[in-house]
Amino acid sequence: MTDTSEIFTEQLLGFSVPSRDARGRVVRLDRSLDDILSAHDYPAPVKHLLAEALVLTALMGGLLKEEHAQLTMQAQTEGGPIRLMVCDYRSGQMRGYADFDDQQLGSLGTNPSLSALFGKGYLAITFETGQGRRYQGIVPLEGASLAEACEQYFFQSEQIPTLLKVGILAQGSSCIAGGLLLQHLPQGEEGRERLHVRLDHPDWEHVAVMAGSLSHQELVDPGLSMEAIVWRLFHEEDEVRVEPGACLSKGCRCDVAHYNSVLSRFPEDERNAMRNANGEIVVDCAFCSKEFVIDL
Repeated sequence: MTDTSEIFTEQLLGFSVPSRDARGRVVRLDRSLDDILSAHDYPAPVKHLLAEALVLTALMGGLLKEEHAQLTMQAQTEGGPIRLMVCDYRSGQMRGYADFDDQQLGSLGTNPSLSALFGKGYLAITFETGQGRRYQGIVPLEGASLAEACEQYFFQSEQIPTLLKVGILAQGSSCIAGGLLLQHLPQGEEGRERLHVRLDHPDWEHVAVMAGSLSHQELVDPGLSMEAIVWRLFHEEDEVRVEPGACLSKGCRCDVAHYNSVLSRFPEDERNAMRNANGEIVVDCAFCSKEFVIDL
């Protein structure tokens, strides 16, 4: 197996095609992805789903410009084996977690569809700016992938034509995943409201066809850099601008000081009710599968 430790750079790459009013992000995850997925013994379908969610979280989170801004993606489900899935991104740090019914999942086979995994479900995507503003959109979990559901979010909630592609490659216990986000912004990048969305705009049709030719294999190919992906798609354009984005890593925000601060706000009688037989308050972080003993 090829040693990819020096090939992969855990960093977003931003790009724009000015003549087509298009912008995008490319990402490839390996070690940070393994760090997040290894916190739990996820079955293959859940690992694949969560890997896709983390790639999408990184791509969408990379659109945020303000310091300490955060993107959260949460699946709200009913009837499927995935009971909860949540990922978030803040300043390049990502985390993710999925809760599932193992017995129900086992009855679906090796390659269950999105609807089989979630049943009746909705995807909530929340952007929180560094200045306290909050924007949320909720779309049905429909289509063949999470990427399609996120495309619908941008179309319905943000009024922005968007294309998302994700590729995932499992290598034994490790996982490599890559993704591309492309958007059409004829009114410029500033401002959130787009009142005249045109999916049939000639410039959008052109760049969408170009980006649509990108294969899943190219997204995870260790011999193909992210810059090479952008060049391969848009080298015939008059100008393509690229800009390195945030460096990416697993970033769970759990620590004793944080939990001390949260629990100190509870009344004493409620804190006493939380104590175990040894008189300790033990907090279990679902994201990183660690337990913290809190001494107030």
